[in-house]
Amino acid sequence: MEKPPDTTDDASAQMTRAGIRTLLGNPQSAILKLSLPMIIAMSLQTLYNLVDTFWVSGLGPDALAALGFVFPFFFIAVGLSNGLGVGGGSAISRMIGAHNKRGADNIAVHTIVLMVILSGVFTIPLFFFAEDIFLLIGAGRTAGLASAYGRIIFLGAILIFFTNIANAILRAEGDARRAMYAMVLSAGLNIVLDPIFIYTFGMGVEGAAWATVISLAVSSVLMLNWLLVKKDTYVSFAFRGFRFDRDALRDILRVGLPASVQMLCMAGTMMIMNYLIIVVANTDGVAVYSVGWRVVSVAITPLLAIATAVVTVSGAAYGAHAFRKAEIGHLYATKIGFFIGCAIAAATFVLAPQITAAFTMTEATAHLAGDLTTFLRIVCIFYPTTAFGIFSSSLFQGAGKGMYSLLVTILRSIILTPLFAAIFAVTLGWGLVGVWWGLVAGNSIGSATAFIWARYYTCSLASERFSLWR
Repeated sequence: MEKPPDTTDDASAQMTRAGIRTLLGNPQSAILKLSLPMIIAMSLQTLYNLVDTFWVSGLGPDALAALGFVFPFFFIAVGLSNGLGVGGGSAISRMIGAHNKRGADNIAVHTIVLMVILSGVFTIPLFFFAEDIFLLIGAGRTAGLASAYGRIIFLGAILIFFTNIANAILRAEGDARRAMYAMVLSAGLNIVLDPIFIYTFGMGVEGAAWATVISLAVSSVLMLNWLLVKKDTYVSFAFRGFRFDRDALRDILRVGLPASVQMLCMAGTMMIMNYLIIVVANTDGVAVYSVGWRVVSVAITPLLAIATAVVTVSGAAYGAHAFRKAEIGHLYATKIGFFIGCAIAAATFVLAPQITAAFTMTEATAHLAGDLTTFLRIVCIFYPTTAFGIFSSSLFQGAGKGMYSLLVTILRSIILTPLFAAIFAVTLGWGLVGVWWGLVAGNSIGSATAFIWARYYTCSLASERFSLWR
């Protein structure tokens, strides 16, 4: 395997080499070493989402509902960029496992080029037709607020795409620490800027959007320096004379495209749930779902962070045809994730009233308290099962089986969750509570299905490898 740039006195270059050694070593150790920095970074980043919601809640329920209508589109931007990042990162990790640095460099360049194209396709229609879109999906009186917030977010979409792609490239080569630094900087700056822009400058929901865009811009500059100026990462970038390579595109898109569609499915689920909530309740229900789901995002952040490590470790293992390593890493991560999920579920159930109080302090939002507490205490039931689904999808992504990961996501997000929510909320007449129980049933059954499939897949590959060796 070709070595990284020869800068032995450079601490960041030493971290790069250490990351490669970790990636190719013991899978359990690699899961831990790659997970811990990402747990810290992603926890702070999702904490920012709660802080953002906290400050916006002071503007009233219409402002919260506006964020709820924009959030699926924000999630689409994150989903598309994360999907492309997962595709590129998985392919880079497999190249590292196969000791092919030139292939890893080529994948990295293609990922950046695809990122620029995809961000443009996302931004242009949403920016110009924002208000029409929000009216179409039922925003009603909150369409103006949603448009004001959304247009700024859409304008800064290139920054959302770049930060996620750059982070994925760093993680793919085992450099989770610098990925953490960039994410912590962005989230920390956002937390500081939110109250200044929303209240001190009197910008309202638009201030929250500008705080997000500015913080992403600062983080982007930092990672641009590492990747393209300082050039001390394992992968190298040479854009001069660039031409699309069919094999590189296939390696990226066979995981990246299904991964992006997965995120789109989840965004679609949010839109379906918003619609279903309006049918059985009103926009206050959307506000509860918007706030509650952000709490859920914080709760499962440690699991999402571990999932990034599972993709990277699985990718390197499959690239080296070390299938037993992939199986060990998957099971180890799932065990850790299950116990983390149980602990977080218990804490959420007990502290639900206190969590709710942070978002219902104003007179305008106080009436949401009961519904929000109910949401938190019901939905936390599926936290322990989340690890089984998330890590199984990550294993498939690392192995280059993006379609397998997509299929289990479609089953969970598009089929099971809306189906159970509709049955409980409408057919059985449970109303909002039925929607929340639908989330629990759909996610739990979908996760169990994904885990069974992943175990079958890894066991069959390991046994096939053993038979060939014999």
